[in-house]
Amino acid sequence: MGRLISLRHPTLRKTAALGLAAIAFLGCTGFQMSGPQSTLLTEGPVARMQTDLFYLTLWVTLFIFVAVGGVLAYAQIKFRAKPGDDDTPPDQSHGHPLIEIGLIVGSTLLLVIIAIPTVKGIAYQEDTPDRENALVVRVTGYQWWFKFEYPELGLVTANEMVIPTNRPIHLELRTIDVIHSFWVPRLAGKKDLMPNRANHMWLQADQPGYYWAQCAEYCGESHANMKFRVVSLDPTDFEAWTKRQLADARTVDATAAPASGAQPAAGTVVRDAGASFDVSPLAHWQAMQVEPAAGSEDAALIARGHELFKTKSCNACHAVKGHDAMGNIGPDLTHFGSRTTVAAAMLDNTSANLHLWLTDPNGVKPGNIMWKQGYVGYNIQLTSADVDALVAYLLSLK
Repeated sequence: MGRLISLRHPTLRKTAALGLAAIAFLGCTGFQMSGPQSTLLTEGPVARMQTDLFYLTLWVTLFIFVAVGGVLAYAQIKFRAKPGDDDTPPDQSHGHPLIEIGLIVGSTLLLVIIAIPTVKGIAYQEDTPDRENALVVRVTGYQWWFKFEYPELGLVTANEMVIPTNRPIHLELRTIDVIHSFWVPRLAGKKDLMPNRANHMWLQADQPGYYWAQCAEYCGESHANMKFRVVSLDPTDFEAWTKRQLADARTVDATAAPASGAQPAAGTVVRDAGASFDVSPLAHWQAMQVEPAAGSEDAALIARGHELFKTKSCNACHAVKGHDAMGNIGPDLTHFGSRTTVAAAMLDNTSANLHLWLTDPNGVKPGNIMWKQGYVGYNIQLTSADVDALVAYLLSLK
């Protein structure tokens, strides 16, 4: 059959052209894979092991591709049809014992090269090292957000998991509804959260950083909008963060003078001016932990927002420690103002984005529970003034 194949065949020419175009495209783009969710830029031991295994598999399969492709190209060139040739096939290697045994042994060795580190890697990622010193975080998936509980520390947060550096983090994975998948690309691979089944994994961050993460298992209408963040801090900063989280929600004195036209003092957060992750996401997160300067907020507006939070039944679903709100259906909002994202990391935490989220939650994240059970179920109606007050109140929660 080799003599019947010609490099002048239209299909072969099209395939070769597509291959050259793909190579040229990749060459022009510089093989850029440096995005915030790149699995090739690793900053933790689990992700590093998985990336090393990926590269090993890549090089082995690339060798197979080159070897098989080279033999195929050699056969096509050497035995291509020439004018005047008959249809007699060339000599065949089928039935040659040495060739067939050599191919079997070679293939087996290549599989072993991949299999041994794969088995070791599976065991490595399943067994949390230094288990007694590891920090336990219980992760619970909801449609469509993540709850993070620290049972040893007695605190709860949502959509932003804060961890200490250079310490194993043992994650207990649970789901309240359907299958979700926990994935922090730069720190560790994916692991499913299964209904009625306990699952676990571990990760560790080598240095302070801010990491994008996402649910990687289709879980409903807003699966693509189920994101979260992981923030790693050095142990001293992590301890300080823990103390702040254990405290009740910040309360602004309602009798203070309105901050009409007041400007925040130097060093405080200006939430709608330059609130971006582009320069330094971790520095931005750290800035969000700073309490606004005295007199930079409208205390009366915040007090009205606090009252609306109760009268509009927001406290039926959300918890705000110290503010008479003990709901457990939605995310805990005790220190919401110190988070960098809104709507499970869909939006940056700015007053404009929070206003959009409270005005049209279904438009931002279709099918979310706040819309279906809150706005529709409780028939919640908010005026623009109501939203302004709620935004001021929520952003004051440090």
